[in-house]
Amino acid sequence: MKKILVIGSNGQLGNCIRKIAPNFETDFEFIFTDSQTLDITDEGQVDTFFFDNKPDFCINASAYTAVDLAEKEKEKAFAVNADGVSYLAQACHDHKAVLIHVSTDYVFDGETNLCYSEDDFTNPIGVYGESKLRGEELAMEINPKTIILRTSWLYSEFNKNFVKTMLNLFSQKDELGIVGDQYGQPTNANDLAEAIMDIITSGQPKYGIFHFSNYPETTWYEFATKIAEFSKSSIKLNSLTTEQYPTPAKRPKRSTMCLDKIEEVYKIEPKHWENSLEECVNTLLQ
Repeated sequence: MKKILVIGSNGQLGNCIRKIAPNFETDFEFIFTDSQTLDITDEGQVDTFFFDNKPDFCINASAYTAVDLAEKEKEKAFAVNADGVSYLAQACHDHKAVLIHVSTDYVFDGETNLCYSEDDFTNPIGVYGESKLRGEELAMEINPKTIILRTSWLYSEFNKNFVKTMLNLFSQKDELGIVGDQYGQPTNANDLAEAIMDIITSGQPKYGIFHFSNYPETTWYEFATKIAEFSKSSIKLNSLTTEQYPTPAKRPKRSTMCLDKIEEVYKIEPKHWENSLEECVNTLLQ
């Protein structure tokens, strides 16, 4: 029986993989770790863990994701998002394991009116994006058997995310301002978890970089408007410009990703973001 190691099992994606793992337990043994049981920034600890457990697949669902705080904690962001990834990639290489590493749309600067393909020029505009891009580069350099999945605007019923924050604020406020000039694609982490398992169960993984999200593009304001609609909230939402809502870290203006490659290679068809959002909101309101 092949083993799947899930790094960062207490995060959104890790929890979503844990939720569907029972569907695959006749063919795979899952090993779930968090930062307490496996510190990926400790190279020796990573080596020992791989030697003891010998996974066939390693899903890296862990990351330093505090976009604004990363501007002050550059060393910490790179330790997790770059150094830690390199240690996982080396261990995967040494044990002939497939590394499935989750990255981000923030590797792009957002200065385009088109969607980004996997081969497009990367140019992160903040420390978080820089650290994630460096992790991508190291993973690909060290372990040829690497699949990088860039995703965006991740949310789920687990942990802290935009959808849960909005639902909480809707219950506390009568009016909210939401940025309406930044474009991207919301992604239900449950859909990403299913896509990862589709890749693993495909039998013959194709390595390289792939984009996965829900579709089509939208804005944070439109996203929030749909959350309000699906939750039957009467809150008043106002569209703000990026200049009206300054943050320590710059965000890409339009980080929309092309999804053709993963559909062609793995026959994975992304869902419409409104449908996936409605499912999540209904789950949270149960």
